[in-house]
Amino acid sequence: MGAVTSLDPAAAVSFENISIVNQLFNGLVQMNDSLQIQASIAKSWSISADEIAYTFNLRNDVYFHDNTCFPNGKGRKVKASDFVYSFNRLMDAKVSSATTLLTYVNNKSQKAFEAPNDSTFIIHLKKPFVPFIRILTMKYFSVLPHEAIELYGDDFRKTPVGTGPFRFKMWEEGSKIVLLKNNNYFEYQGATRLPYLDAVSVSFIKDKETSFLNFLKGTTDMISGIDAINTDEVLTPEGIINDEYKSKFKMQTTPFLKTDYLGFIIDENLPAVKNSPLKIKAIRQAINYGFDRKKMVIYLRRNFGIAATSGFIPPGLPSYNASIVKGYDYNPEKVRQLLTEAGFPNGKGLPAISLATTEQYLELAEYIQSQLSEFGIEIKIDVQKSSVLGENAANSKINFFRKSWVADYADEENFLSLFYSKNWSPKGFNYTHYSNPGFDRLYEKSLEELNDSVRTNYFREMDKLLIDDAPVVPLYYDEVVRLVQNNIVGLTLNPMNLLNLKRVRKN
Repeated sequence: MGAVTSLDPAAAVSFENISIVNQLFNGLVQMNDSLQIQASIAKSWSISADEIAYTFNLRNDVYFHDNTCFPNGKGRKVKASDFVYSFNRLMDAKVSSATTLLTYVNNKSQKAFEAPNDSTFIIHLKKPFVPFIRILTMKYFSVLPHEAIELYGDDFRKTPVGTGPFRFKMWEEGSKIVLLKNNNYFEYQGATRLPYLDAVSVSFIKDKETSFLNFLKGTTDMISGIDAINTDEVLTPEGIINDEYKSKFKMQTTPFLKTDYLGFIIDENLPAVKNSPLKIKAIRQAINYGFDRKKMVIYLRRNFGIAATSGFIPPGLPSYNASIVKGYDYNPEKVRQLLTEAGFPNGKGLPAISLATTEQYLELAEYIQSQLSEFGIEIKIDVQKSSVLGENAANSKINFFRKSWVADYADEENFLSLFYSKNWSPKGFNYTHYSNPGFDRLYEKSLEELNDSVRTNYFREMDKLLIDDAPVVPLYYDEVVRLVQNNIVGLTLNPMNLLNLKRVRKN
């Protein structure tokens, strides 16, 4: 696992932070491994007929972890007013980037968050926003006690107090985190109070080889991600565990709500775009047709993931359907045809195109560079640090770049919001500056549409528009990959790659 920067739910933006925060905190609702919304601290909820008031009925047996911030160090019962406090805290952009997720909350004409009594919490929206209940599964929206914030201030990031299945013990930044069993946790498996494990230790090892050797020795129970695995050592070229290791550990895989892509900035009002051939749709389409995604996944990713030959929305979401939304596959004839239409037959006269990427994805970029060169499309690779590339893409300083999008919550709207014209960067994530009035109309309709099948049709139509306009080059839909020791039981997988340890046993 990479570096954790904060244990405060308000900073639960990275996979690493979210993984630990999920063990320490709870929210109103949660998702199961099938991405269905389930009760958590809220035992039930209702939505008003006009879809703008969400009323949550809270459990009365949820307690904060024991901590010195409470009288006598004893954790107190969670009340609805704690959610009011926790949510209002997120409204401060200096505290959390979650502020942008609360733009639909009605914080002007009335209180956005209400607690009429200790067991009732109400959220008021400005207007209907169908994905809102899914947004509430994000770890940002965990409950926390005001006493801890008042006592620890900025140090709450390293002295967290929550309600989760595990409580905080210690954190050696850059080294390891230790969590202990919460003996007062409110969830049960049958008659048994969760969690099963007495403690959890999370280690941070920067060196991939050292991390993998620790796993082979059995000192680590689980490693996650294809980049953490010595694939040459343990996997066949087809991505299957070598026979000699099958008795030692198992591999878990499942589709991941994550799309890796190349993005074009297509706003011709920007200086970087005015003289770029990438402003021409036919050139963007030619690049999309100009390399073999399927071979790329097989040979560069050991068959982990799915070639993105449909739209931008990945498998695992209801609207994904490769037979309805048909994307780009390798088609040399189409590449040559499109180059001729654009005025650059066989690439003649086409200026070199710079692609910004990171060291981690250099091999992938070189593969695309090599294949496109066969059509006279010259790609120059610009390797940048991840932080620099992110800043440059957000500030429209590069007009061709490699990015990925991981679902914040399990709804197609989260993926398609990247292309809504009002979400232009740097405040939003529309790095491409894509603008299509037809797309915007469908997007706005989808936000208020209650019929799931109608919403699904809207999403597919939006995805088709993206394919035709080609502001991006979808590369592959990623896959969650874990290696787990055989004595670990109950560690489940989900398309959000959310680490859930409350039902895990170690035999």
